[in-house]
Amino acid sequence: MAYNIAIDGPAGAGKSTIAKMIAKKMSLIYVDTGAMYRAMALYLLRNGVAEDDVEGISAKCREAEISIEYEDGMQVVYLNGENVSGLLRTEEVGNMASKTSVQPAVREKLVELQKELATKKDCVMDGRDIGTCVLPGADLKIYLTASSQVRAKRRFDELTAKGVECNLEQIRLDIEERDYRDMNRAHSPLRQAEDAILVDTSYMSIEEVADTIMGYCKI
Repeated sequence: MAYNIAIDGPAGAGKSTIAKMIAKKMSLIYVDTGAMYRAMALYLLRNGVAEDDVEGISAKCREAEISIEYEDGMQVVYLNGENVSGLLRTEEVGNMASKTSVQPAVREKLVELQKELATKKDCVMDGRDIGTCVLPGADLKIYLTASSQVRAKRRFDELTAKGVECNLEQIRLDIEERDYRDMNRAHSPLRQAEDAILVDTSYMSIEEVADTIMGYCKI
């Protein structure tokens, strides 16, 4: 049986950073769900499906088989057997992924593929509903969080380092608004699974968070 770790939490809690670090330290596969949505977007673009064509999206996305492998230490995304890793970061694909990821058919197909992947591979998966919807039977569930002020400061520092002018208070308000939307959406709202372990990263380093989570792993 494959060993699965599910990491959920609000925006800015450090889910992806921690998930990638744990995957590397434990030689697990990090399932980049965002890359899977981009691969689906690429497939729809190649097949000339419009972003608002609900029926076309529903029909075409059933034909797409998407998987993630690690080759020479690098993540590789396969779309129907083709390595498409180098094609996923274009603006066109990103825009299409943003618009089509809200379609129930796309989500249902990718959740199905993510579940299938998790039965075959020891993996770490992060998101907002992994422990509650995608991998309810995960061996370890973590709910990663931090205060909105701390998450806003992290985002502020990240943007400032890139030379982007921003306002810390506005970032905090945006994060709190996103939290509200994520926690109150009708489909798969963000919430801590009953059997998830709460880890507050507000005053912890990335290494401390990773070590804490790995301390709960029984593998």
